Amino acid sequence: MAQKELAISKYLLKNDFLFPITIWLTSRLVIWSAMLLLAPLLDAPPGGKDAIFGWGVFDAWDSVHYRNIAILGYEYLNDGKGHNVAFFPLFPLIVRGMMNFGLPFEIAGVIVNNAAFLATLYYVYFWVKKFHNLQEARWATAVLAWCPLSMFTAVIYTEGLYLFLSTAALQAFDQHQYTWTAICGAMATATRPTGLALLPAFLIAAWQQKRLPIAYLAGLATSGGILLFSLYCHIQFGDPLAFIHAQKGWRSTVGFDWQGWWKMLMQITVGTANWKYGWIKYPLHPLLFAAIIIVGFLIWRDRQRLGAANADYGFAVLFLLLWILAGDPLLNTISVLGSAYLLWYLRKQLTPITVIYGFCGLGLIFASGGTWSLSRIAYGIVSFSIALGVLLSRYPRYGYLTLCFFTILLASFSVRFAQELWVG
Repeated sequence: MAQKELAISKYLLKNDFLFPITIWLTSRLVIWSAMLLLAPLLDAPPGGKDAIFGWGVFDAWDSVHYRNIAILGYEYLNDGKGHNVAFFPLFPLIVRGMMNFGLPFEIAGVIVNNAAFLATLYYVYFWVKKFHNLQEARWATAVLAWCPLSMFTAVIYTEGLYLFLSTAALQAFDQHQYTWTAICGAMATATRPTGLALLPAFLIAAWQQKRLPIAYLAGLATSGGILLFSLYCHIQFGDPLAFIHAQKGWRSTVGFDWQGWWKMLMQITVGTANWKYGWIKYPLHPLLFAAIIIVGFLIWRDRQRLGAANADYGFAVLFLLLWILAGDPLLNTISVLGSAYLLWYLRKQLTPITVIYGFCGLGLIFASGGTWSLSRIAYGIVSFSIALGVLLSRYPRYGYLTLCFFTILLASFSVRFAQELWVG
């Protein structure tokens, strides 16, 4: 029986068509089990709510705005407050279309996001396999599915749909399929603001690779989604930039938020409590941080004597302790700065459009005027998951340790979302 199960597992992992859906389903089972089975057993945490078994666990935070758009439509006043016109239209439009067939909002929203994410995994798998190899394709697919922020591809958010459309546009550009590039790119810019990173990415890549004029036209056409939304805002509200002005309720300014980045650095190194006081009132956090850094240096210095495996496991334990100590600020910082380093480190091994789109996405993140939800926004840039998957395929021990850590975080994030605690 054990040999039969092992044979089935190997078949699933080696089959090109079964591997993505297996990875998708197993990651969904972790998310759904955490949200529907584990979270309802727990007491309501401070600042959160009791999770109740049902579709409602998938409907929180930004989902409320998508619900209002799908049912009631957009609303906007240029009063400096947040309005739902800040949320782009394609996702709620598709959900509304499914609701017209009798599906409740919660079910329609979950189906759209999860189905689009499944399609994303297939696109990433075959794209990476074509331009790299099978091993790297598997790791990139696994990283994208098991990243803790993939929780947002299982609830009523736009992550799954945007990843699908942006990945389809990028792959089409790599294969010189410019009609599909324009269509998917335009739909991506109608889904999330980060879709704007596609426009300069395609133009820069077309120039760098000396492509035909049609490549430039396809790149420019990706702005069609946001241009149509701008036209709607002009007709409906008399303000073609209403979707930007409505962001003031969440982000009062744009540009590099150096204060936010300094805050995260202080939260990681000295702790949130000490940062609030402006001095070291509670020395335990900085002492623990210093101890982790010192032990990490000692492991690195003596790595040959310790052996590769022991050194790797030591670094993994230290990183886990650092995450327990620093929490979300650490993840936000690493998700952005680590992604930037990965793109630069692998710039000659990844396809040009993958690298260029990743850096354009980083530019958009740094210019967004805030530092909250950085890890979630970075997750929506598929280049980062591909880069991490390619790297981990070369260091499988770190890869498996990373996936184990991802699983812990994925379950944790799922419970937090079900309890309506802030995630990302």
